[in-house]
Amino acid sequence: MTSQVSSPAEQADDASEALVGGQRAPQSVAAGSGEKEVRRLDRVIIRFAGDSGDGMQLTGGRFTSETASFGNDLSTLPNFPAEIRAPAGTLPGVSSFQLHFADHDILTPGDAPNVLVAMNPAALKANIADVPRGAEIIVNTDEFTKRPMAKVGYETNPLEDGSLEAYNVHPVPLTTLTIEALKEFGLSRKEAERSKNMFALGLLSWMYHRPTEGTEAFLRAKFAKKPQIAEANVAAYRAGWNFGETTEDFAVSYEVAPAAQAFPTGTYRNISGNLALAYGLIAAGRQADLPLYLGSYPITPASDILHELSRHKNFGVRTFQAEDEIAGIGAALGAAFGGALAVTTTSGPGVALKSETIGLAVSLELPLLIVDIQRGGPSTGLPTKTEQADLLQAMYGRNGEAPVPIVAPRTPADCFDAALDAARIALTYRTPVFLLSDGYLANGSEPWRIPELDQLPDLRVQFAGGPNHELADGTEVFWPYKRDPQTLARPWAVPGTPGLEHRIGGIEKQDGTGNISYDPANHDFMVRTRQAKVDGIEVPDVEVDDPAGAGTLVLGWGSTYGPITAAVRRLRASGRTIAQAHLRHINPFPRNLGEVLKRYDKVVVPEMNLGQLATLIRAKYLVDARSYNQVNGMPFKAEQLATALEEAIDA
Repeated sequence: MTSQVSSPAEQADDASEALVGGQRAPQSVAAGSGEKEVRRLDRVIIRFAGDSGDGMQLTGGRFTSETASFGNDLSTLPNFPAEIRAPAGTLPGVSSFQLHFADHDILTPGDAPNVLVAMNPAALKANIADVPRGAEIIVNTDEFTKRPMAKVGYETNPLEDGSLEAYNVHPVPLTTLTIEALKEFGLSRKEAERSKNMFALGLLSWMYHRPTEGTEAFLRAKFAKKPQIAEANVAAYRAGWNFGETTEDFAVSYEVAPAAQAFPTGTYRNISGNLALAYGLIAAGRQADLPLYLGSYPITPASDILHELSRHKNFGVRTFQAEDEIAGIGAALGAAFGGALAVTTTSGPGVALKSETIGLAVSLELPLLIVDIQRGGPSTGLPTKTEQADLLQAMYGRNGEAPVPIVAPRTPADCFDAALDAARIALTYRTPVFLLSDGYLANGSEPWRIPELDQLPDLRVQFAGGPNHELADGTEVFWPYKRDPQTLARPWAVPGTPGLEHRIGGIEKQDGTGNISYDPANHDFMVRTRQAKVDGIEVPDVEVDDPAGAGTLVLGWGSTYGPITAAVRRLRASGRTIAQAHLRHINPFPRNLGEVLKRYDKVVVPEMNLGQLATLIRAKYLVDARSYNQVNGMPFKAEQLATALEEAIDA
């Protein structure tokens, strides 16, 4: 979905207490005779929750797409089990999708839902602790029978025992109503039950005045080969909408205006981090005028990039699903040797397997993008949850001195720009580059302004043997390690180019000639030169947001940007002063970072690990950086960070 906006950007505080149905003081719109009341809100947080087989990710995704087409700013948080089909009706099997949408600029999926849609007892029990008092809970009463409740530890029915008195509960027999609405289609009860998520989606779409045309078109396209199923889902969706319109239990609906003031002029679409990253890689290949090659092995949460790139052969993209992680990166490095923009995608366990070939790429000095979508670890860990714990692995996880630049996007949409930036570094400096995203960015989504082609960087490279290429000084012998004096990059010689034959391999190279060398002095020189090449990479200075001359700086990297910025806004709204800076480039650090850090009495580094960036900062700059850490598989909450930062200011 795309939408046009044409208003200047504006910052808004991402902080308010929960009210019924949404955030901040609602404005009532007078209803005519017989009409229901409509209340205007500035933002809402909705969470859909149910079994893995209940289609909560599809439901949340469709609500998100319609919200994006309506023009709201939004941020999402899908949360699902690692198993393809987790045990039905159990707490570990609960899948949820949270969406925060607003009429202004927002930064996170929200701390707590204003509306919880619980498809069964497990969904209610797994999520009720996050729901604030006074929030709305829509419950599928058909599932609240003795056995499903006992399975999750409910001794009495929570819909009847008074335990939910603090909430505005809407008991709705979603399954029964869906089956009744689909009688004319002649479906079995089991087939009809599968559409109950569309009934719930229709109800919420009525409740928040979401467009409907896109979802109906989507359903007909998704089930084009099964038109009866397509029309049944459309009928269930419409039945949910009509139920909200006619039932007395829902006396109020809500409006959240488009966020016209939150965005600069342009064409926007909703995009997830993995999709934005895939598009960024395609754009990098086009801007470099090189074929894009992906050598990959499927692994959560990186597989979406492989799936997406495999659809774009028309843009010169070639994808190879290898038999394992080692083969994936080996094929990618071979493609780099052959003159392609080469990429391998993985997560932390895959990086461990790829480490030897990454070291080979450092030695060969060839451009290669290693995309690590971080997840909870160690080992298999939490495959579908988020973490930032691969930073030191990316920095040092290889034998020998094998320095690799590291780039980290900060939002789902920023994954597009970070991919272009990583490609720029790899191609310019002839080096492998780590691109560190994570599960939160990969699966989350937000509006993305589609860039104009003339806004994209020129990434074209000159291969050795081109019109202006010069061979070794005064000779006709090609020197594969004769370096560019500015970047220290060696020539990129495509195999088959006459006169450019040269030896490659993992054994140390002689400076200039590239011949095998065991000379101690040469090895010392080559190690230091490779490090100097990475140290000399041009990256922008870090920008500091400090309007009031604060004494405390909060420094973040990667996906902590949204929660940190939301927390900073809360503190400033309450009268506290705090400065903020965020790193995209972690190796090398921006050249002004040391000077920035010395300006502040306190530096706080929130990370979804046990203090990895803080360790690097302390070691390099001798700054007493204070860690604030979380490793529970979930992103930070803004309120949680605001409290921690306030304590740091007062300490």
